[in-house]
Amino acid sequence: MFLNCLKKNDNLSLNQGSYVSNVEIALFIDKIKSNIWLFGIPSWLFGITDRSIAVFADGYLSPIEIFQLFTTFFFFVSWLYLKPDESFNSNDLGPSQYQEYLARTQANKLQLKKLHMISQEYILPFPYICQIYHLLNLRHLETVHSFSLNNLKIFQISHFQPTNTGGIIKFQTILDSPANALRIWRQPIVEVDLILHTPYTVELSIPVYNNKRIFVIFHAFPLNDLEHQFFIDIYSDLEWPKPLLQIILHFASCLTLFEDLPYLRALADKNIGRLFNLSKAPNHETALLFKRYVELYGWTGEPTKLLEGREES
Repeated sequence: MFLNCLKKNDNLSLNQGSYVSNVEIALFIDKIKSNIWLFGIPSWLFGITDRSIAVFADGYLSPIEIFQLFTTFFFFVSWLYLKPDESFNSNDLGPSQYQEYLARTQANKLQLKKLHMISQEYILPFPYICQIYHLLNLRHLETVHSFSLNNLKIFQISHFQPTNTGGIIKFQTILDSPANALRIWRQPIVEVDLILHTPYTVELSIPVYNNKRIFVIFHAFPLNDLEHQFFIDIYSDLEWPKPLLQIILHFASCLTLFEDLPYLRALADKNIGRLFNLSKAPNHETALLFKRYVELYGWTGEPTKLLEGREES
């Protein structure tokens, strides 16, 4: 899964040699190319707006004006697809320099930057345990997000594997409605991965098409007994124009969080702490990952205090 791949990259040993300066230059050139491309986007948008105002100012559209407008749109879309790659090839650097560059690219933030789409941060007025229960209980996908996911159903649990710090659960989802907009993105039945990495970090890995995926990393940290800090980071290897994909993902993330708020509020009003007792944790298969969390971190019935105590130590 995504975080496991990052850990492997971080463990690469890098030798500092005489070629470091050349690699730094290569990285700097990458950054310049990317900044030029980003600067071009608002420039093209300004040009489209200016051309549109000029065309519609007299209330009459001539064939030449229509052609000019479509040409401007065509070049703007082409510019989006001309985003420069964030890596060099063997023709740009010598063999030894190129090998060093590859190792550093795998281990540093360039690869992360390429896959990273959006980040969101919130301070939510609900206990941390409410967020953990929400993230690890699969049933909320069918109930809480029935609108945004258009009646998506959990078909079956296909795999569960405990780990030293959490666990991995794979489950198949089915798009029950033939009019579900998600059919544009994915097949009717796909296998989704949900991973508990640490007491604070949960990963949701969603297949899209052609082995492309969207990775959603949730970080939840207790601030006190009544509120927690919540981070959402989304990564993807989809080959869509990044600005367009970022807009879609921001909207989808805000919509799902908006749906979560009444659910989290209802959990906060209940005695949800009792579910963090192993003898009272849900036993149905959709709660296997939550039960694994309780086994590792929540057997005292006071997971927030336990996690705060670990931070202090």
